[in-house]
Amino acid sequence: MTREKTYRRFRPGEIEPYWYAIVLFLLAGATLYVRHLATGQTPDRVAFSIDALNISVYWYGILITTGILLGAYVVSRLARDRARDVLRDTVPGEVRQRPVNALGLPAELRDLVHKQGIETLGDLLLPWGFGREELRLNEEGASVLRERLEAHASVKREWIDDPPWARWDPAHVWSGVIWALIFAVVGARLYHVLTPPPSMAELGIESPMDYFRHPLQLINVRRGGLGIYGGIAGGALGLLIYSYRQRISALGWADLGVVGVALGQFVGRWGNFFNQELYGRPTDVPWALHIEPAYRLDGYTQFERFHPAFLYESLWNLFAFLILLTLARRYKDRLQTGDLTAAYLILYAVGRTLLEQVRLDSATLGLFGIDVGMSVATAVSLLIAIAMGSWLLYRHVV
Repeated sequence: MTREKTYRRFRPGEIEPYWYAIVLFLLAGATLYVRHLATGQTPDRVAFSIDALNISVYWYGILITTGILLGAYVVSRLARDRARDVLRDTVPGEVRQRPVNALGLPAELRDLVHKQGIETLGDLLLPWGFGREELRLNEEGASVLRERLEAHASVKREWIDDPPWARWDPAHVWSGVIWALIFAVVGARLYHVLTPPPSMAELGIESPMDYFRHPLQLINVRRGGLGIYGGIAGGALGLLIYSYRQRISALGWADLGVVGVALGQFVGRWGNFFNQELYGRPTDVPWALHIEPAYRLDGYTQFERFHPAFLYESLWNLFAFLILLTLARRYKDRLQTGDLTAAYLILYAVGRTLLEQVRLDSATLGLFGIDVGMSVATAVSLLIAIAMGSWLLYRHVV
């Protein structure tokens, strides 16, 4: 009737598991960077190689993947919290608190739910809304449980057939992230192609039209890169498509998604450290990054130490994550749908504007063939910050 698989149920009020991963990563990063400052050496960009397949696995890819997975996990936890809130607002407290034994379940089924930490109807209705897989039930077990729920006088039929908390099923995170990632990569690459940095000139790329003369460079992401704003736009499109197909709120899920995005950026930026890229102007500050001659940009080969722009952005993204997470968990009752998304865009735009003051190799904005002395990223950031700030003021003040 059931699948004998148990798990420990996480209780509200405990320390969320992802905090252990975040703290561990912070300690590892700090240790690694202090060692770099002391020795001037950067670890090899290759994490390990599989000689039999002639494949090298880079730290950059490992860190990007780690950031995505950790961010997605945080979003899944937030989604479960949202679902629990909807359940609380929908199902009266006296019903939620009734013992699950009141359903008169068969012994095997009763033991299974108890092993999963399910003691009350509220505990049961929450995962029921996510599907029988959440409860480790086979078809027979799910059918029996449905019959007992339907027979219980205090349980409404809509809580069984179409519970409103089902729209916050954490499984949407792991399905939706695939759509978001595919479109994010396309969008990020397109943004880069439309705004090639000066360093691409050595490959014959000085304008977007040059990519048509060198079409192989369109897919050469190892010598070109990805633009974050294009990635955000592409990811938003992927989320919109997935949400439409699943009939869930795209903007509501974006509010949770941006929390994970900020955390993923905090982790992923350390891949630039291993690659010795995304560094700023030359400097003698005590925390300056040492760049090996092979990775120095043209015009800066005589310098050894640079602003660690990757570190600045990583720490700013951690700051943004902490703010967004606090808003999402402690002040959610004061927020409107879309507020967290706007807050993330403002935070990232402000951080990016500050970062552009030290970054090298940024594409500059040109109007009618005249270089206005401002990077494209700064112009886009200012427009986004102004637009999102105005929207928030209009929603909450006007």
